[in-house]
Amino acid sequence: MNNFIHPALFFILGAFLIPVLRGRIRQIYLLIVPALAFYSVLSMNTGVYGEINYLGFNIIMGRVDSLSLIFAHVFTLMSFLGVIYGLHVTEAEQHVASFFYVGGSLGVVFAGDYLTVFIFWEIMAFASTFLIWFRREPASLKAGFRYLLMHIFGGILLLAGIFLHYKNTGSIAFELIPKTGAGFAEYLILSGFALNAAVFPLHAWLPDAYPEATVPGAVFMCAFTTKTAVYVLARGFQGFEVLAVMGTAMTIYGVCYATIENDMRRILSYHIISQVGYMVAGVGIGTALAVNGACAHAYAHILYKALLFMGAGSVLMMTGTSKLNELGGLYKYMPLTLIFYVIGGISISGFPLFSGFVSKSMIVTGAGEAHHPVLMVLLLLASVGTFLSVGLKLPYFAWFGKDCGLKPKEPPANMLWAMGLTAFLCFFIGVYPKALYDLLPFKEAAAEYHPYSAPHLSETVQLLLFTGLGFFLLLKRLQPEAKINLDFDWFYRKLIAGFMRFDQKHIQAFDSGWGDLYRKAGLKAMMSIAGFFAWFDRWGIDGVVDNVAYGTQVIGDKVRKIQTGNLQNYLALAILIIFVIVGINWFL
Repeated sequence: MNNFIHPALFFILGAFLIPVLRGRIRQIYLLIVPALAFYSVLSMNTGVYGEINYLGFNIIMGRVDSLSLIFAHVFTLMSFLGVIYGLHVTEAEQHVASFFYVGGSLGVVFAGDYLTVFIFWEIMAFASTFLIWFRREPASLKAGFRYLLMHIFGGILLLAGIFLHYKNTGSIAFELIPKTGAGFAEYLILSGFALNAAVFPLHAWLPDAYPEATVPGAVFMCAFTTKTAVYVLARGFQGFEVLAVMGTAMTIYGVCYATIENDMRRILSYHIISQVGYMVAGVGIGTALAVNGACAHAYAHILYKALLFMGAGSVLMMTGTSKLNELGGLYKYMPLTLIFYVIGGISISGFPLFSGFVSKSMIVTGAGEAHHPVLMVLLLLASVGTFLSVGLKLPYFAWFGKDCGLKPKEPPANMLWAMGLTAFLCFFIGVYPKALYDLLPFKEAAAEYHPYSAPHLSETVQLLLFTGLGFFLLLKRLQPEAKINLDFDWFYRKLIAGFMRFDQKHIQAFDSGWGDLYRKAGLKAMMSIAGFFAWFDRWGIDGVVDNVAYGTQVIGDKVRKIQTGNLQNYLALAILIIFVIVGINWFL
């Protein structure tokens, strides 16, 4: 265990102390824990640690390589920023749930076997559910239950796949699966991972749940669940072309829904689907450059998406609403929040000098070099929708547009500090991409890639300018409306409703008929059979036992009379018995 202290321990064990601390001491403690975890990640050497043989299973708690390190690096960094953002929260329960959530994510990242992956996977699911429930609204309660049920279903798929994989291979090692060696078991595992990645059509839980989480809880949730799923896909399923197709579909689907949504946090939630789609597509393409792009984009996405949720959460907290049709004119009252949000918006849109530009382009270039021109074009088109909805529509109608009459203040200082630090990191990665590229798993491919090339810059600037022009030309059509947009979960709900109707009409009718038949015929027959056995027990079994006992008693009484104590009588009886025996033998 030299040079390795599992960072998950800091969060999981540290969570138990949070309720007993108060005030400033708790705040300092909340900052120290992720700082120590971040330092432990920086101090790690590559290798395998915490290897345990249990019941014949080879359990690996700490597999450290370049792939696990880049995700652990950004996870611990994000946990520190998230803690700063939520320092004002006095509820210990929220901090406890956040710590368990982060600890579960780190446990998955360093797991070298499927059993460890599954255990920490479920810790993540349950801990994050409480970040939704702690908002304590009827909608959040319902959303939390749906979120939990979906992730339990995903866990069942994963566990079933693990069992079948072990049955087929005799191993639970979590390693790269070759495409030619993937069977039903491996695709079950893939399905479990894909659900957490919000892969279409298993995505509807994300825009349903994230907008209903607490303000700091949503910041944590946007960073960990889907990116942990990207990590496990990159670990086990590089080069699976189905992921490339599904990831590309996610990018288009997410931006389409984001463009027509009205709620700020629902817009950002749909953009998680879109941006994670880039990562999934990069993993599916499977080349060194594309996988590097997926990892780099995951890193950049965690930061700028957290910044965007911080900005949206600040608006929600200070105004009481996150609906665009109820906002406007906030630039006068929340200018710092606006600046920080815009940095996040241009980062996700892929502006030069910001983080999204140096990560997203790796995936697009990887698609082109791998001879997937259709995927490359669709990925570029998704960038247009991203800038249109997150970079233009959302800030325009929330901070500018028609004045809503609200006069909010800036959020607490800790929230501004968190946004400021995150915004700085988005800019730093954009102007100095080498700091990010040095963390990537394929070093040679990273060293050869140069994002600030003339063709790439020209292409990006043209897309952004034409998107901006299109926005102002279509401004009236993009006016936010208070409406409900039906997503793919409509089909799930209709399917469930149809099943319930079938259950009530047919299954319940059959159950009722069977119950009536049982009560009228079956129960009567059983009572008759029971009556017969009762009679047989009384007069058969009990009669035999009682009669044997009675006969024994009678014989005993008769024999007792013979016992006179007179020796002569006993001798006479013995002689009589002897004569009887001899007589019987004589005649026989």
